[in-house]
Amino acid sequence: MSRNILLIGFMGVGKGALARELVRQAPALYALDTDDMIESLTNTRIKKIFATAGEPAFRALEQKTADWLAKNVQNAVISTGGGFYKVKNIRSIGTVVYLKADFQWILDRILNAPNAKKKLKKRPLFQDVDKARALYESRYEAYEEVADIVLDVTKKSTAELAKELLERLEISS
Repeated sequence: MSRNILLIGFMGVGKGALARELVRQAPALYALDTDDMIESLTNTRIKKIFATAGEPAFRALEQKTADWLAKNVQNAVISTGGGFYKVKNIRSIGTVVYLKADFQWILDRILNAPNAKKKLKKRPLFQDVDKARALYESRYEAYEEVADIVLDVTKKSTAELAKELLERLEISS
């Protein structure tokens, strides 16, 4: 296998958790997170990038990361930020998997997490729930348009989702 699995979806939907579970079930894969990569590249937290340089600068960093991934990475599960679906070369990185859930489910997941305050603080675009809902509504159709696979994450555990995705991609665990 030389293809990557690229997890997209709205912030808080569980892309990172699914990436870790996929790697647990298929040890030949390894996990990367585009937000972590950007923080390493800039030595700056995402929240600070948004606050000091603005969203356009952050989106440029996402594109730079996408370009690097497309050229240099194989056999990885890549969890992405909520807006990563906009990068020009998304399909050249790997199989694009949209983790689908309705907004209320995502909000409840974040608010009911043991570290809810930390999860909210780390998501600068989620600081105003009404604005986050409007952002969700402006994106959900675009996520489906760029996806190769759509997974409804609301009715299954992370382990079940990982098993289903590995089967659909014909990757042995």
